[in-house]
Amino acid sequence: MRSVMAKSVQDVLALIKEKGIKMVDFKMVDINGQYRHVTIPAENFSEEVMQSGIGFDASNYGYAVVEKSDMVFIPDPDTALIDPFCDIPTLSMTGNAMIIDYPANRPLPQYPRNIIRAAVDYMKASGVADEMKILPEFEFYLFDNVGWNVSANDISARVDAEQSYWNSAYSGNGVIVPKQKNYHIAKPFDVAYECRSEMCLHMLDAGIEINYHHPEVAASGQFEIEPQLGEVLHMADATMMIKYIIHNTALKYGKSATFMPKPIYGEAGSGMHVHMLLFKNGEPVFSDDNGYAHLSETAHYFMGGILKHIASLCAITTPSTNSFKRLVPGFEAPVTVGYATSNRSAVIRIPAYAKSPDKRRFELRNPDATCNPYFCYAAILMAGLDGVKNKIDPHKEGWGPYDFNLFHLSDEEKAKLKGLPTSLDAALDALEADHDYLTEGGVFPKELLVNFIRTKRAECAELSKIPHPAEFDRYYNL
Repeated sequence: MRSVMAKSVQDVLALIKEKGIKMVDFKMVDINGQYRHVTIPAENFSEEVMQSGIGFDASNYGYAVVEKSDMVFIPDPDTALIDPFCDIPTLSMTGNAMIIDYPANRPLPQYPRNIIRAAVDYMKASGVADEMKILPEFEFYLFDNVGWNVSANDISARVDAEQSYWNSAYSGNGVIVPKQKNYHIAKPFDVAYECRSEMCLHMLDAGIEINYHHPEVAASGQFEIEPQLGEVLHMADATMMIKYIIHNTALKYGKSATFMPKPIYGEAGSGMHVHMLLFKNGEPVFSDDNGYAHLSETAHYFMGGILKHIASLCAITTPSTNSFKRLVPGFEAPVTVGYATSNRSAVIRIPAYAKSPDKRRFELRNPDATCNPYFCYAAILMAGLDGVKNKIDPHKEGWGPYDFNLFHLSDEEKAKLKGLPTSLDAALDALEADHDYLTEGGVFPKELLVNFIRTKRAECAELSKIPHPAEFDRYYNL
């Protein structure tokens, strides 16, 4: 039976009483897009808590300086649901962070949920649309065993999955899958079917509608779960909850889930492709029976904005050094700035199967789930709106349509095309040079971008100093 979603403080109080809730858990999001939480006894929950909030130290979340770090978290009753992973009956909520002020508190502009709300408000004020719907695809690996070490005398990582081809010589229980041959493989080779089905049932209970789940390409335990299209703020919240559900359900089955874009060399990486479309007064903005791929002029301008800013967007949509190990030729990951229909080698793909006007859309293929989803979706929206505002035509700019396999071009032909950044450092360079479209309307505070870039630069610098096991293979005996 699905959890009853609350809509008001009274609904939350009634749910606590009806379900015998003992604890109320408040889930907050840090700058990296990871859940943090604080829990109170249910008997302490009240209307005053909903109004006054729960105090916390924002400096530990990456948003505020220490001397101005006292904030309050205000839960949103629309996000209330029963946490299926707590033995003690627990009600979970997310919400927004507020700066303590007098006479009234005010929203913390740097908080992820407030940023995406600001982006939606900016979209509405522009007159382009009043609703954005998105569909993120969640690719991930499930490992039976994983371990790593980074120390002075041991730099290593090891993963294992029952069905992986490397187990064929001595184990595998007859369920071995050849390398890169896992796509839609059926039982008995699909050893994680029950695990994924339970994940989806938890998502349905959380109010997240699901299209399907299936094995993905990599035979080392890669899978995908795809939700249905939903309003962008709801889907940002849903993204956090989907990852939470996948991680916790995997542990129940004795497995470890990872959204790391490229955990295994030579196998397909895991992305989080984002489908998107706009509505105004309930009517689809992106649909045009006479346009290329049945998309409107506005849709093309929106794509143009994304393609114009794609290098700087990469710093937000693919914000890990590992992200760029996925964005390489040969694994259906995009490397070229361009758009096309039914072409997975382009960074923007227009799905041919989306035929009805209210489903006509395109997907951005470079994002992955190491991103902060609130930042990611807000940045995509702001880039697209900039394209509409400035009428950036992707065809006139020479970005397509590329209705051919970009991976099969000659080196000479590839040299004529604009590529995505090949490292996080390069993407951060682009973000430093190109961010005005993000700060329009005050959506992304400049201090947040400065802090984000500084944090990621330090991350790149630290990782660049650590010897890599492959360097031993390449250089040890020279």
